[in-house]
Amino acid sequence: MPGVRPTGELGSLGLMLPTAPQGKNAPTFGTTKGSTTGAQSGGTDGSTGGPEPGTARALAQLCRDAELCGAGALWAVDHLFWPRPMLECLTTLAVAAAATDQVPIGTCVLQLPLRDPAVLAKQATALHLLSGGRFVLGLGVGSHPGEYVAAGVGFDERGRIMDEGLAQLRRIWAADGIEPYRQLPTSPAVPVWIGGSSGAARRRAARSADGWVPLFLSPSEYRSALGSLADEAEAAGRAPGDITRAVVVFASVGGDDARDRGTAWLSSLYGIPARAFDRHLVAGPAPAVAQELDRYLRAGAQHVVVMVTDDHPLEPFAALLQALGRDTPDPSFPAARRPDPVEVPA
Repeated sequence: MPGVRPTGELGSLGLMLPTAPQGKNAPTFGTTKGSTTGAQSGGTDGSTGGPEPGTARALAQLCRDAELCGAGALWAVDHLFWPRPMLECLTTLAVAAAATDQVPIGTCVLQLPLRDPAVLAKQATALHLLSGGRFVLGLGVGSHPGEYVAAGVGFDERGRIMDEGLAQLRRIWAADGIEPYRQLPTSPAVPVWIGGSSGAARRRAARSADGWVPLFLSPSEYRSALGSLADEAEAAGRAPGDITRAVVVFASVGGDDARDRGTAWLSSLYGIPARAFDRHLVAGPAPAVAQELDRYLRAGAQHVVVMVTDDHPLEPFAALLQALGRDTPDPSFPAARRPDPVEVPA
């Protein structure tokens, strides 16, 4: 099975969109408060210089700025049942698709066992068509039993459900697939990436996916895992080069407090102690963080999904791109509209 890639160039660094703000002063997506005066110009009351925080306009502006900045892709995380507010990922990416022109967009990752594969096939096809073939469907099983309990799905059955769901997606998308799902114009094939660092996730990617995007791996661990991925792909009768090699990295850019701020932000998001993220977070000044990200690229990654541990990630992300020197920001990229630093609960 040859690999499928999105249209548009997949750059070195991709940005995870800020769909789950954690700071006390962070924008609240979906707010209905505040004036809409000046909506024709994108402003709210003529004093902010930008769209109302937490609205589709604000998200669209961030996506446009990220594309101008040189982002290699825009990603959205997926949690249907989560103790903290979080935007739904496919809806988020519909906004991103409308706001941008060339940058690939994708889920990183959507938990397929919690979704109806037939519904998802239709949604993914629509996003792929509307974005001009730029959509990547990143899929995973997740690791939080509480979400499965809330969805009424057996957590211990998630691997089997995942494989069955992936097979159903392929059947629906096939040229001679189920007639009621056919769309015109015919959709190009939807690239499917598999997330997760487990051996099962890696083998699933080797057998039947177009990309692999693990997390919680050091550069050396990632290099070793890519060797296993290549071996498993060949054993499945596939060329290792058909599988896009990606990885998710948590990053906190700043001074001496960058690590504490980053782990506190992640602790707030996941609801577990900050120390649990210490070894998985790359923190420090932009040049130091960029150097660590480059280690993943040198280990074999074609794309690094950067989850900036900040409610306003664009300025730190732009600094990483500049420090890495692999992607050149558009000269028309506007100065980041960064508010005062947010406070993150310890």
